[in-house]
Amino acid sequence: MTEYRRVDARRTWAPVIGYSRAVRLGEVVEVSGTSATSADGRAMHPGDAYEQTKYILDEVLRALAELGGGPADVVRTRAYLTDIGDWQAVGRAHGEIFADIRPACSFVEISRLMLPELVVELEMTAIVRDA
Repeated sequence: MTEYRRVDARRTWAPVIGYSRAVRLGEVVEVSGTSATSADGRAMHPGDAYEQTKYILDEVLRALAELGGGPADVVRTRAYLTDIGDWQAVGRAHGEIFADIRPACSFVEISRLMLPELVVELEMTAIVRDA
C-alpha cells in the first residue's frame, strides 16, 4: 500500500477547515494554497507582493522538504493575485527559486483573499522520486 503523509498547516483555522499544508501520496506531493500569514493569523508584509511571495515560498518549500522533496521536484505552481499587475513582483520572487527548474506555472487574478492585506497565494505540485 502506498504511504500517505502530510504536513500540518500550523494555522488556527486548519483544523476547522480540515486541511494540511501539504500531502504526499506515493511520489506526488500537493501543497495547499498558502498565503503570507503567521501561525496566529496575521498578514505578513501587508500589500507587498514580492515579500509575500518570498514568505510563501519559504513556507511551502519547508513543507515540501518535510515530505522528502525540494525545489527541483516541483512540476507545477499556481499564483493567485488580487491584482494581476503584481505579476512582475511575484514572478521575480518565483524566478529566484525556479528560474532554472522552470515548472509549469499559472498566474490568475482573483477578487480577494482571506485578509485584505494579502495580495498573493501560491500552491504547487511536486513529484518526489526517492533515490
